Amino acid sequence: MKKLIASIFFLALVSFGANAQCRAFTKNRVLPNLTGFIQNENYNAALFMEGDEAELLMTFYGGKDYRLVVMAHPVLPEVEFEVLDTNDELLYTNKTAGNKNVFDFRMSSTQQLKVRVRVPDSKGTMVRQGCVTIVAGHKQS
Repeated sequence: MKKLIASIFFLALVSFGANAQCRAFTKNRVLPNLTGFIQNENYNAALFMEGDEAELLMTFYGGKDYRLVVMAHPVLPEVEFEVLDTNDELLYTNKTAGNKNVFDFRMSSTQQLKVRVRVPDSKGTMVRQGCVTIVAGHKQS
């Protein structure tokens, strides 16, 4: 029983430490890319390993200019991301934009968009893990 409690406590500490690591990375490295934009209230960050992929559904309102920032901790390979509409039509990919971390766009109408993020495999012998953050901001009207 003591081992189970100790294991649960250890997992909670590791989870808290990972969350704190992601928050610090976001504050220090990601949020400065939103200069001139007002951050939405969502904080989207998670620990990824090489080869991981995830999708996030976000709402953007019509008539606003947005900046989307997707960044991975430097221990990971350069993150790849795509923005798709709900019909899976590709609106943007950073692969053809020179692997930029920032996407500026204007919404003509309110809609939900999918942000698909992938951390490529580096084909190294050691699999690395690090924080990946997605934040969005809009310009003041």
